[in-house]
Amino acid sequence: MFLSKIRLRRGISPRDIIKITGMNGYRMHQVVWNLFADNPDRQRDFIYRYETVGGWPTFYTVSAREPLDSGGVWDVLPKEYKPKLRSGQHLEFTLRANPIRSRRDENGKQKRHDIVMEAKLKLKEKGDDINLPKIVQEHGYRWLEERSVVHGFSILAKTIRVDGYRQYKFFKGKGKKPIALSTLDFNGILRVTEPDIFIEKCLFSGIGPAKAFGCGLMLVRRI
Repeated sequence: MFLSKIRLRRGISPRDIIKITGMNGYRMHQVVWNLFADNPDRQRDFIYRYETVGGWPTFYTVSAREPLDSGGVWDVLPKEYKPKLRSGQHLEFTLRANPIRSRRDENGKQKRHDIVMEAKLKLKEKGDDINLPKIVQEHGYRWLEERSVVHGFSILAKTIRVDGYRQYKFFKGKGKKPIALSTLDFNGILRVTEPDIFIEKCLFSGIGPAKAFGCGLMLVRRI
C-alpha cells in the first residue's frame, strides 16, 4: 500500500487555485480518480481526504498503487505504507467521515439516516432546545464508538473531539439525481486492540460510507 501527499504545484495561477478549491464533491472525486485511472475498467482501490494546507489544495490518499499525474498539475509524494503496530498502542488520529446509520423501513427497504439530522428532528418533535455542538459531539462520539470494535481499536473518551458538521449536495451531471451527504471531523487518541484488523479494515479500507467522495480515511501518528 501507499500513503501519498498530493499538492498543487507551485506556479499554478490563482484562477486555477480558486477553480480547484471551489469544486464540489463529485468534481473532487474526478480529480483524484484521474490520478489512479490507468485503464477504463479500473475499479477504485484508494481512499482520500482533501484539505487546504496553508490555503493550498492538498489530497492525502491511501492506495494499492502509486498515484500518477500525467498533466503536470500536481506534486505527487508517495511513500510505502507498512504500519507496524502493537496491541495496546496509543495513536493520535484525525478522521473525516459520513455519519449515517442504515435502518429498514416498514416496507423492509434499507434507508440511510444522517445521525445529526435525526437527533435534531427528535428534539424538535419533543419541543426541546437544539444545541448543535452538543448533538454533534455526543452522537458523533457514539457513532465512532459503535464502529471501533470491528475496526480493531477503542477510543479514549476524554480525548475525542467531534465537530465540523457540514452538508453537501452536488450533481454528477445535468438531469442526474443530486448526491447529498454530510460529514463530521473526528480528532483524538485511540488504542489499538487488534493490530491486523486495524491496519486492514481501518487504515487501508477506511471507515463508513461515501469513500468515493473523500470520507473514511483515518490519518494516525504515534504519540
